[in-house]
Amino acid sequence: MQFRDRRQAGQELAGRLRILQEKGALAHPVVLALPRGGVPVAREVAEALEAALDVVVARKIGAPFQEELGVGAIVGDEPPVFDARTLDQLGLSESELTGTVTRERAELHRRERLYRHGRPRPELRGHTAIVVDDGLATGATARAAVRWVRTQEPEQIVLAVPVASPEAAEALRAEADDVVCVQRPHGFMAVGAWYENFDQLTDDDVLAALEDG
Repeated sequence: MQFRDRRQAGQELAGRLRILQEKGALAHPVVLALPRGGVPVAREVAEALEAALDVVVARKIGAPFQEELGVGAIVGDEPPVFDARTLDQLGLSESELTGTVTRERAELHRRERLYRHGRPRPELRGHTAIVVDDGLATGATARAAVRWVRTQEPEQIVLAVPVASPEAAEALRAEADDVVCVQRPHGFMAVGAWYENFDQLTDDDVLAALEDG
């Protein structure tokens, strides 16, 4: 089943999370979106949970011959997190991606400055950090984000997405304390295939969602 758009996907995801909240499993939640695609999803979640909305800026490291194919990711100034299996399948080494990592880190810092606009990072100690994206393919970006969030010492980390490959969702269970996913379709190919409207978002879209959130 396709989602109409990211907003509707966020509403369905929020419904799953509200059930956990009502059971007392999401104490003091802070919702952390992965820009850009995760922001409209996360906004719906934050509104439903009456939680603060913020971002964790991560950048996917794409394969040299196919940028959309994620082989790793970075957050902040942390070392890259690579998907070893994907690198092996493609015959790539980490050293071959040094230039890509450098470019993506520069773009990451640009977005951090723009999205934060001088605003400090949220305090996560004593809170449930809910990391939200619009979907998981390899899960490399979410893995890097969750590992960075872990360094901020939240009470627990919940990774929440509308759709994920079964393999990625299962692998991320070793990183997050819980993984909440509306759909885990077999034959998963790409996140965008599970949305009727999967338009590319702009920085202005992100800023508008954060201001409204």
